[in-house]
Amino acid sequence: MEDKPFRIFVVEDDEWYNRLLVHNLSMNPDYDIESFKTGKECLDNLYKSPDVITLDYRLPDIKGLEILKRIKQENEEIQVILISEQSEIEVVVELLKHGAYDYIVKSRDIRERLLNTVQNIRKGVRLKNEVISLRGEVKRKYEYASSIIGKSNAVENIYNLIEKATRTGISVTISGETGTGKELVAKAIHYNSTRSDKPFVAVNVAAIPKDLIESELFGFEKGAFTGAGYRRIGKFEEANGGTLFLDEISEMDYSLQAKVLRALQEKEIVRIGSNKVVKTDCRIIVATNKNLQELVLKKEFRQDLYYRIYGLHIELPPLRDRGNDVIILAKHFIGEFCNDNNIPLKTLSKSAVDKLLSYSFPGNVRELKSVMELAITIADTEIVTGEDIILENQALLEDIDNNEMTLREYNIRILNKYLRKYNNNTSLVAEKLGIGVATVYRMMKRE
Repeated sequence: MEDKPFRIFVVEDDEWYNRLLVHNLSMNPDYDIESFKTGKECLDNLYKSPDVITLDYRLPDIKGLEILKRIKQENEEIQVILISEQSEIEVVVELLKHGAYDYIVKSRDIRERLLNTVQNIRKGVRLKNEVISLRGEVKRKYEYASSIIGKSNAVENIYNLIEKATRTGISVTISGETGTGKELVAKAIHYNSTRSDKPFVAVNVAAIPKDLIESELFGFEKGAFTGAGYRRIGKFEEANGGTLFLDEISEMDYSLQAKVLRALQEKEIVRIGSNKVVKTDCRIIVATNKNLQELVLKKEFRQDLYYRIYGLHIELPPLRDRGNDVIILAKHFIGEFCNDNNIPLKTLSKSAVDKLLSYSFPGNVRELKSVMELAITIADTEIVTGEDIILENQALLEDIDNNEMTLREYNIRILNKYLRKYNNNTSLVAEKLGIGVATVYRMMKRE
């Protein structure tokens, strides 16, 4: 879709200078120019929503400052460039204070300054429109029904709790097994809350080394420690006004928990290497796959921090407890993957449905997504069959549950499974298992 014309009003009572401005601006074919000779004519046409108005400061009917105020009252998005015969500092300051974008002194060689100023305004308008569009897309993406797929009672309950969470700024704790979609729920809460136009900042506590997590959260000053060659703001500052999502909060070092508690209670942080207090205001959402209350009893998690962050609790059920949601999600992932890869839409056969419903999916939704993408890739027809559904962990899990074997026997079982899967390609098997080819041969000889 092409951009709409960039509309500019030229307001100038001097006929020669009016034509000069129109001529210079018309050099860009993307600009739609209208000219007026009085302030009244300009104000009467504001309903056309121009992007820019070049305004003569000294018009015969209305003073420039008065016109500027009325333009901004009508539509504050309109950018106004004041043009005058002389540079009066006091006047310039007053006009800028009331929202003027720029002040240009009249001259015969005004062209370059004027065109550069208008071009900068246009870039700003485009950037702002892109941001608005992206925010809209993000918000649509994280509407409840499009981010948490399913029709089970468990999912309906999650929708209900998310709705409650969006009404206030209460802290939220999301619990559930790995792969159940904890971050998706956190994003759904943020992007449907009053903070949706501010940042959503996610931190996976478990993924950051313990000696780096403090600087990651609170930031640091240049020279605070060896290697700190610049100032860096932390995640608390980055999330200011928005939401800070602390994933795997149970993995946070006990000594650091006291500093996080203080930051939450006082709504302020101090960067490493600084004495300056920095105010922060961010909503906290945490996620865990462990029972925080049990960790408190074991003295592995601070009780005061637990009470500060717990707030509203949303527990995400494992996929194995969501019944037919498995098939709803599988069909969703099929449609998504086919669309993204320009593949004709595929459907599930009864054997595929039965196989999916009989599996426990220890990796939850994340595992199901990978399984379906692989199935679509290897399926020879537009129907995904049970044979196309490769469940990596099923046989192995059944062995562990039902049989007692030595570690060597388990290793041999895994090796044989991969050899069958990859047609005895020892190099590929070694790559998939993360071992050397020589190790594969040694294991085969010991079998």
